[in-house]
Amino acid sequence: MIILYGVIICILLIAIIATLLITNRSDDNYQSSSRKNNRNLTMIYIVVIALSIIALAIYIAYD
Repeated sequence: MIILYGVIICILLIAIIATLLITNRSDDNYQSSSRKNNRNLTMIYIVVIALSIIALAIYIAYD
């Protein structure tokens, strides 16, 4: 159980660092590149949802 807490903390730290790095960048051509931005955002959601389901499955398996 301690290992799972460590994994969760690592994921949270990575998410916080990634968020801070992304928010420091500005996109001057946002309107013209909205299709690319939407695709990237969709991919982020897919990865986050998949990792969440895996984490939940591991939690249920070891509980």
